[in-house]
Order: sequence, then C-alpha cells, then structure tokens
Amino acid sequence: MTEEQILCWYGTDPFEAGRKLMEASEQWKFWSPDEHIGLKPNLVVSKKASSGATTHPEFCGGIISFLQEKGFSHISILEGSWVGDRTERAFNVCGYTDLSRQYGVPLVDLQKDSSITVEATNGDYRICESILNLDRLINLPVLKGHCQTVMTCAMKNLKGCIPDSEKRRYHSEGLFQPIADLNEVLKADLILVDALQGDPDFEEGGNPQTLNLFMAAVDPVLLDSYACSLLGLTIDDVPYIRKGAALGAGSPRMDENTLVALNKGEGLQTLQRSSLARDLAGHVHEKGACSACYASLMQALKVLSEEGHPLPETVRIGQGFKGQAVDGMGVGQCLTGCTSFVPGCPPTSAEIVNFLKK
Repeated sequence: MTEEQILCWYGTDPFEAGRKLMEASEQWKFWSPDEHIGLKPNLVVSKKASSGATTHPEFCGGIISFLQEKGFSHISILEGSWVGDRTERAFNVCGYTDLSRQYGVPLVDLQKDSSITVEATNGDYRICESILNLDRLINLPVLKGHCQTVMTCAMKNLKGCIPDSEKRRYHSEGLFQPIADLNEVLKADLILVDALQGDPDFEEGGNPQTLNLFMAAVDPVLLDSYACSLLGLTIDDVPYIRKGAALGAGSPRMDENTLVALNKGEGLQTLQRSSLARDLAGHVHEKGACSACYASLMQALKVLSEEGHPLPETVRIGQGFKGQAVDGMGVGQCLTGCTSFVPGCPPTSAEIVNFLKK
C-alpha cells in the first residue's frame, strides 16, 4: 500500500477485517519485532461499538492476533476518553478489558499519563508521553458524525492522545486549527478505520447506520477526504482537513487509483449524514464547548424533538460564556451567569432534558 492509496474491505466481521487489512497493507513488513506498537481505538465514551460510537474490540483483536502471529510481542492499547467520561470505565464497557486479558496486551489510560510539550508551526502542544514513547502507532478511528466538527475519523481520533487540559484548550480555541496542528506533529504509521456501523450524526452514538466497510491508509488527510464523501459531505464542511494539508499532514487529492477494493463488497449501503444535527444546532449558541457537554445537549434536544416537545429558541453553552452575565438559558458549569442554567461538568442528557422541559 502506498501513501496515495486507501484499501477497502467490505463485510460484517470486524475480526476478519482487521486481519485482512493488516495483511494487505504490508506496512508491518517494515517494522522490527522488538518495536513497541500502540493501538489507539476510539473509546471516547463508555458505550459499546453497536451504538455507533466506539471501535469494535473484535477489530482490534484481529489486528493484535495478526501481529502476534508475525512475531510482534510488545503491543499496547492506549486511549484517553473525553473529559466527561473515564477511560477505565470505557475500557471495561467497550470490551477492551476482556480483550486485554485474552491477548495479554496491556491497557494504557492516557487520562492518567504525563505529557510532553511538542512544538508545531502554530504554537506548542502537549502530547501524552506514552504515545511519544511508541515505536509504531496504529490509529483505529470510527467513521461517524460529530456535533461540532461535522465528521470525525482519522485526524480527530488523535485528540485522544492529549491530556484533558489540552482537550479543554482545543475547544476554547476552536477545534479545527488545533486538530490540524496535532496531525502536523503526531503521525500514525498506519490507519485502520472501523466504518461498520458508525453514527452519522453524533460522536457518542445512539443512531448507528450500517456501512459494512473497513479501510486502511497511511495518509490521514486523504482518508478523511474520502470519509467525508461517505457521509455526504465535502472537505470544505470539515475545515481541519485543508488546514492539515497546508501543514504537510497529507494530501486530499484523489484519483481513479486511490481506492483499492480487497473484495466485492456485497451488502454495501450508502451512509448519508442526515440533517438532524444541523437542525438541532440551530437552537444552540456555542462558544468553546467541550465535546462531552455539547454532545449531552444535542442528545437532549434530540430526545425533546422525538417526544414532540417544543425546542428552546436558543440555549447557550461553552467556556466562552464563563464569568459572563447572560439573559436566557445555559448548559454546564461555565454558564452560571445565565438567568437559568443546568449545572454539571458535563451535565447528563437526562438532566438537560428535565431542565429544558421546565
């Protein structure tokens, strides 16, 4: 596999897909058996992969089994869930604690890790030390929608490699440029995408749609450019893609040789991102909101909409409102200056629903 290619495996078996993509990519042939290989799935929240939010543990298991058969014995699984959840809980709920025991592979909680400052073109960024100590990094994102960045796949999944303090800073500064900057200084050796049943609207899942697709690539910009098309988007809808390309993180250019199908792909369905998230976002005034808080609000608005309750004209959310006196409703601890607000960091969707109903 070259940097200009995306390998596509169609099917419903994540374990088989992980093995087939590893074999076909041939990237492992350039690695030494004594190197430390890190697998970075998307376990942003403590929900099973069937929700459309997280990487299937079987996909990760297929990759590990393949590597171990090829003589690689120093393998770890590393993740840092979003600020609103605990990685340890996500490992357990998502099936990775069992996976760790099955293959004798340690789990590394990046929320508890130390971090190191790395210089990028647009400033300094902190990255978890355990990530930087790896010899090889395999990025295992889920292709799905996102309330704030519209889409998340290869480039945004690296956000789990930074400490919680950096995640908050990314949101306060706006996600697009920091995500691009992160991909300038942190590069995965291989990207294997779980696009079996991602949620096309929400990062924390709840509305999975079947695509029956798994992909492999080494260029995150190229991969995310194609991922956009699978969600009915263009790269202009996801600004960090072009920003990353400008920083040398990859190229968005595709041609007739880019996609390489490894099998026929029976049962492939079209995954189109609905307009639901955009409609709900029209009721939100957001300034630097963290992902967990924003997702809770969006899920609450979705529940209200499905139950037939009227939606509020405007709800404010985000760190940008902290310390400000604001008329109207707010969500989260940063909005204590609002006329009324639901406390929490982050509040749950149920708490927001109850608040908005009143």
